[in-house]
Amino acid sequence: MTTEFTSLNLRPELEQAITELGYVTPTAIQEGMIPLMLTGVDVIGQAQTGTGKTAAFALPILHNYIHQRLPQALVLAPTRELAVQVAAAMEQYGKHLKVRVLAVYGGQPYGPQINQLKRGVDVVVGTPGRIIDLLERKVLDLSMIKSVVLDEADEMLNMGFIEPVEEILSATPSIRQTALFSATLPVRIRSLADRFMRDPQSVTIKKSTLTVSAIEQRYYLVHEGDKLAALTNLFEIEPITSALIFVRTRVETGQLASQLSARGFPAEALNGDLEQNAREQILGRFRAGQIKVLVATDVAARGLDIDNISHVFNYQLPDDAEVYVHRIGRTGRAGKTGIAISLFSPREKRRLREIEHMTKQALTLAKLPTSADIMQHRENQVLEQMKIWLGRGRYQRERELIARLVEEGNDPMELAAAALKLARSSEKQRPVANVAEVVVESRSSYRGDREREYGRGKPQGRDGRRGDRDAGNKRVSHEAGMVRLKLNKGKENGVRPNDIVGTIAHHADIPGSSIGKIRIEDTFTYVDIPEALVEKVLKHNGNYRIGKDKFTLVKS
Repeated sequence: MTTEFTSLNLRPELEQAITELGYVTPTAIQEGMIPLMLTGVDVIGQAQTGTGKTAAFALPILHNYIHQRLPQALVLAPTRELAVQVAAAMEQYGKHLKVRVLAVYGGQPYGPQINQLKRGVDVVVGTPGRIIDLLERKVLDLSMIKSVVLDEADEMLNMGFIEPVEEILSATPSIRQTALFSATLPVRIRSLADRFMRDPQSVTIKKSTLTVSAIEQRYYLVHEGDKLAALTNLFEIEPITSALIFVRTRVETGQLASQLSARGFPAEALNGDLEQNAREQILGRFRAGQIKVLVATDVAARGLDIDNISHVFNYQLPDDAEVYVHRIGRTGRAGKTGIAISLFSPREKRRLREIEHMTKQALTLAKLPTSADIMQHRENQVLEQMKIWLGRGRYQRERELIARLVEEGNDPMELAAAALKLARSSEKQRPVANVAEVVVESRSSYRGDREREYGRGKPQGRDGRRGDRDAGNKRVSHEAGMVRLKLNKGKENGVRPNDIVGTIAHHADIPGSSIGKIRIEDTFTYVDIPEALVEKVLKHNGNYRIGKDKFTLVKS
């Protein structure tokens, strides 16, 4: 028997709102969570992104809404984009209740957020860093909170936000309802639940079957520094109607989009720095075919529901094979086939087995097109276009121009060749990039890869120099636009990447996702910071700590 929202006995104002939104049948997570949360018990919901989690917690919270001066519900989200999306959804669901919802996140001025808090807010949706700041400024009062939601808790763990989350939970009343949503439940998340939740009830939605049979999966082995050249060469010959390219950080979305545009492949960046209106405008142009290429982070691509993406490119691989599956699942939709292309650097090749195990399919190792291949493809395209125009016959004015030139004594064959030369002049703006061949060592191993990754093996680069620690200018990072900083704690101190991201993002008030590569040695650690944020990060030296140990960042 199919459950409908009308059978959940929600307030009439909520039923009216969800009916207007076109909701009829709850999703699996909604059907499991809403009745439980209506009873007031603590709950743990394990489900993937895109399963309707927001309504699963928002509707019960709004059902129990009463007018009061101070916030009565708090939703913690890992990113500003998710916070904005959740706040907008709650406003839609609660519009007939006139619920006041405020989204708070870093990167925005404090004044408007503080003023709205003073005027009165019913639900606060925010990122942990900004919530902590508002608490420290004593402008956010959580003493009357009745419900707390931790949305995408595993993502908050990955971004190093667990300690701020614990601090925030400690500032809320001990008698409250807590709902935790997470795609996975690692040990640290379970420990958080044990500390702050009371006999939580669990609802687990099994992962849907991974459907990648309609997707052609290929990978290319290229040096890290050759990835842009490899990508542009692939763009020359791939039949791209629309493409989504994944990178790791917000900074890299803008950089790669600019680099592609400069090489004759117009692209736009999709990242968490965009205001919601700007994001919607970009997606609208992408859906309409006005933009063919988007460069995105995993977080920014969440909720992206477009059926006609022909290609997904993994310019940089995700850390988790499951994220790879979510990425490539954005092509090959609605009965169509799709192409997923991944660029592996030699040290990333070990991830191939994890991905193949997850997808239960072998990825095909392919060879990049040569210069001759690309030139031949360009010529074939010109000939094909010529045949199309010859078939149409719509070039009367051009015939008149040619006739004038023939009358002046020019040879028709020479005229045709000159016309083609003129038509192909734009190709000069797209020189074919050279890509160095990758020589795979037959005896390479996981250990060898790690030695190269952390600099102990000091492999020679293609310019004959040793690894970056011997390259002279240590301040330059592997990632363009980033600056490498150093701290005097390492493996011997139990340092983990999450600890570094969490404390820097929190105290410097920067997005955790903006922090680049982290390399942990025995007694020290390197961390890459966007150049524009370096002074802001250094300004907060003295506040950073891992556990009880403080540390200082310096330019390496």
